[in-house]
Amino acid sequence: MRLSKTLIPTLKEDPQEAEAVSHKLMMRSGLIRRLTSGAYIYLPLGLKVLDKARTVVREEMNRAGAVEIMMPAIQPVELWKKTGRYSVIGDVMIKFKDRHGKEVALGPTHEEVVTSLVAGEIRSYKDLPLTLYQIQTKFRDEVRPRFGIVRSCEFIMKDAYSFDVDPEAMEKSYKAMYDAYCRIFSRCGIDYIPVEADPGMMGGTLSHEFMVPAEIGEDRIVVCSSCGYAASTEVAKVMEKNSASAVMGQALPEDVSTPGMTRVEDVSAFLGVKTSDLIKTLIYLADGQTVAVLIRGDHEANETKIKNHLKAVKFELADERTILEVTGCPVGFSGPLNMVKPIRVVADHSVMRMTGAVTGANKKDTHLKNVEPMRDIKVDEYMDARVITGEDPCPKCGGKVEMKYCIEIGHTFKLGTKYSSVLGAKYLDAGGKEHPAIMGCYGIGVNRILASLIEQSHDKDGIIWPLSIAPYEVVVIPVNKDDQGVADEAEKIYKRLLDAGVDAAMDDREKSPGVKFKDADLIGYPFQIIIGKKNLDNGKIELKDRALKMPVLSEKDAAFEVLLGLIEKKRNQVSE
Repeated sequence: MRLSKTLIPTLKEDPQEAEAVSHKLMMRSGLIRRLTSGAYIYLPLGLKVLDKARTVVREEMNRAGAVEIMMPAIQPVELWKKTGRYSVIGDVMIKFKDRHGKEVALGPTHEEVVTSLVAGEIRSYKDLPLTLYQIQTKFRDEVRPRFGIVRSCEFIMKDAYSFDVDPEAMEKSYKAMYDAYCRIFSRCGIDYIPVEADPGMMGGTLSHEFMVPAEIGEDRIVVCSSCGYAASTEVAKVMEKNSASAVMGQALPEDVSTPGMTRVEDVSAFLGVKTSDLIKTLIYLADGQTVAVLIRGDHEANETKIKNHLKAVKFELADERTILEVTGCPVGFSGPLNMVKPIRVVADHSVMRMTGAVTGANKKDTHLKNVEPMRDIKVDEYMDARVITGEDPCPKCGGKVEMKYCIEIGHTFKLGTKYSSVLGAKYLDAGGKEHPAIMGCYGIGVNRILASLIEQSHDKDGIIWPLSIAPYEVVVIPVNKDDQGVADEAEKIYKRLLDAGVDAAMDDREKSPGVKFKDADLIGYPFQIIIGKKNLDNGKIELKDRALKMPVLSEKDAAFEVLLGLIEKKRNQVSE
């Protein structure tokens, strides 16, 4: 590609609306432009990188035995109502009525659609196993789109769905997809971590997330360097210590005035106690039923664990009116003693070991001190109800763990029969008996591959692309474009690169050498071949590896072969 013939609107400064490094660099390097909140236009270079990522995904899915299809973005909501997810997903789904008054939705995912398809096509166990996939645009009405293409309303996703006759066969399909994901992310040059995760609204028994450590990550994981354990903090178990404390205070609970103090930090500072001496009483609605959850003041409630423990479909913090009705006090002063209405009380195991604790008094501007949980609080059940911390031991080996913020780029699920049994994706076994197919689901945020890679691979000058998904593998830069000798040599090398199957670009724009050099680093071409009159007169050509940033002078006649050798070496590193 001759860059004078395409659109590369690079920017010198970071756009004001861009927060994340990947967002800034994708805008500055001319890969994307914002159309509206959560929706982006992919410009020529951005689309080229996106297509290369799609190609890697497609090749590995095909290699793993999956078959590509394409399903409509518009879906009838009746399918979602059959599976019960219509009410669960709520306003995240973009819904509207067509001219006939029929309610339809822009698909955020396609489990219902693909299951209804397979329900009409499979008859026998001989039709299985079957894995179908697509690379499709998806839509979600994000409350707060952030970080450019990382969290957007319109995004590109690869979603695959496996159908098997039994759990054993499903394990093979799941393993094939898991391994394909590992190859995809490795080929794209991404440093990723597979972790145990919560299936969430997808349902099923097990899932894995493929996470990319990044400062802007909105997901947290815990990793143990000793045994390799890795899990989302949503599911990571907290190892229980000893049971109840052996020493219990004798003083009885006593009111203490805490005017306007609704935050743990404010109450602990005012009373001169540690945050770990407080008990937070969180009032939730679990499928419409009020539940009080007790958590130590320095810990964070794990709503995923609590929701799963309660087997709730809909789980959310109670509103102010409900809290007032149950506790008799405004938000911020709730406690487990003397509630107006008796409700179910669930407590984290750590609460059991507390003594001389401080809780809300269920009175405005008032807390209780000298609370002994094992003496004063009627707890219906104890559970692991909190988020693991870096101070907790590894739940697998007891070693030290590390917390990381990550971007989720892939998720695999063992769905079981949640969808197939409801939507009729069934088969007849060898004896003529009918069974629902055992399903798996596998998603990759294709555009997140780009953003995640940039978050990990950049420097002060711009993006550092791996060879596999770079917009071009090499850019040829003629420094003195008007010099005939320079122009001829640049043209010769450019054509030889194309003939050799190298994805090369020629920067023949009417720009100064300084601008071309800055743009080359900003855009992140893996290799630059720089042809200047002074070096050429001395029989030399400059080669630059973007990642190493160490330009080398090569003999003019050998430069082409040297460059091919460097490219081949990087290609082999990826394939290995």
